[in-house]
Amino acid sequence: MANVAFLGLGVMGFPMAGHLAAKGHSVRVYNRSEAKRQAWTQQHAGTAHASPKEAAEGADVIFCCVGNDDDLRQVVLGEDGAFAGMKAGALFVDHTTASANVARELYAVAKDQGLGFIDAPVSGGQAGAENGVLTVMCGGDQADFDRAEPLIDAFARSCRLLGPIGSGQLTKMVNQIAIAGLVQGLSEAMNFGQKAGLDMSAVLDVITKGAAGSWQMENRGTTMCADEFEFGFAVDWMRKDLGIVLEEAKANGALLPVTALVDQFYAEVQQMGGNRWDTSSLMRRLNRY
Repeated sequence: MANVAFLGLGVMGFPMAGHLAAKGHSVRVYNRSEAKRQAWTQQHAGTAHASPKEAAEGADVIFCCVGNDDDLRQVVLGEDGAFAGMKAGALFVDHTTASANVARELYAVAKDQGLGFIDAPVSGGQAGAENGVLTVMCGGDQADFDRAEPLIDAFARSCRLLGPIGSGQLTKMVNQIAIAGLVQGLSEAMNFGQKAGLDMSAVLDVITKGAAGSWQMENRGTTMCADEFEFGFAVDWMRKDLGIVLEEAKANGALLPVTALVDQFYAEVQQMGGNRWDTSSLMRRLNRY
C-alpha cells in the first residue's frame, strides 16, 4: 500500500481517487471547492487538504486530473503548488488532457527538483472512471512508469507507456481525432436512418455486429436516436481537446480537415446551448434540418 495524493475531484478525479482508497492506499485529496473535498471524504477513507502543497506532503505518488494547461500549472507550480510539497524522489502522475508542451515543461521542472513526472491522460469517460476501467496513455521514463502502473491499475483496465514525456498526450490526441470523425459519421448514419423511416432499434441491432460496429455505436446509438444527451463527455471538453489537437497539428504539419470541420460542428452545438451535452449531440445539430 502507498501514500498517495489526488488533485482534482471532478467527474473523473472523484471516482479515480475513490478507487485508490478502495484498494487500501492512504489517500490525501485536494480540490478547489471545499465542498467537493468534504463530499469525497464522506464517501471514502482519506483526508482532505486546503492546497496542492499540503496534499502532496509525504505522498509517494501524486495524481492529478484538472481542466487544462493553466489549471495544471496552478496546482503544480508556485508556493502552494504540489511540487513545493513533494518529497525528494516522489512521482507526479498527470491524468489531465493537456498539451504535450506543458507535459515537457513540467517534466523538466520536476527533474530539476529531483522528482518524477509522467503524462498519463485517460480515455473511457465518466463511466470508465466510475467503473475503474479507464485506458491510460503514458509518456515518460520507464522507471517512473514502473512505479506508477501498479497504482494506476486501481482505476484502469489498460495502461501503457507509449514513449518519452509528451507521448501520452500525443496518443490522447490521436484518440480524440478518431472519435471526432467517428461520432460525426455515426450521427449522419442515425439521422439518415430516421429520415428513411427505418426502425433504428432493429438497424442498430444488426449493424453493431458488423464492420460498422464501435463503442460509440453500442453505447450511444440508441440514446442518439432517442435525442438524449444529458450525460457523458461534454461538448465543452471535446472542444478543448480538439483545440489542443489542432494546435499540435499546426506544429507537426499533420492535415486534419475532418477534425477541423467537426470542431466547427461542435461550435454550432455550443451555440445551440449544448455546452454540457454529451459529444454524441452532433446528432441534434443534424436534426435541425
